[in-house]
Amino acid sequence: MKLNTALSTTFGVLMLSAAVMATAADMPVVKPLRGTVESVSNHTLTFTNRSGAQKTIGLTDKTGFKRVSKADIDSIKADSFVGSAAIPQADGTLKALEVTVFEASLKGSGEGHYGWENADGSTGTMTNGTVGKLSKANGRTLTVNYKGGEKQLVVPNDVPIAYVEPGSVDELTKGAKIVVFPAEDGKTARGVAVGKNGFQPPM
Repeated sequence: MKLNTALSTTFGVLMLSAAVMATAADMPVVKPLRGTVESVSNHTLTFTNRSGAQKTIGLTDKTGFKRVSKADIDSIKADSFVGSAAIPQADGTLKALEVTVFEASLKGSGEGHYGWENADGSTGTMTNGTVGKLSKANGRTLTVNYKGGEKQLVVPNDVPIAYVEPGSVDELTKGAKIVVFPAEDGKTARGVAVGKNGFQPPM
């Protein structure tokens, strides 16, 4: 009887895990570009991606710029607006790979829950929303609320935490670490996150 119960429990966990991953796979996936700035000229950003290839993308009047700096886990508070790349867990929670805390003026940026291509090429999720319930236990567990739903986010102590605030094109200096969000045309940037003082944006 105990063996059957154990097998049943294991099967249930596996089925739930498969369902979670299937749900993640069904979502549209945002695929950021990551790299290091080489130059900006004639509304064109040239950068070297993490594989060492040189890439270019256009900048327009609609391209938004964000400055990203290092923060710590204590900067995550109730009512903070956060974003987190994460991996879905079998129990339905999300395990954070990183957390970005947005300046108050940026509340609502990218709000929602959707697929996300991580820096290593794997696919996880991104959840942007407002922190509700927050508890401490081997890191932090957050309830993140967004339009249409909420997620439980587990934030281990060792994941990178970043602070995001408005930036400018002038910060795209040679050697700066960036994350580029292509527009639908794939030829221009909808947004660029640039690390402050050499910081690598973790998203």
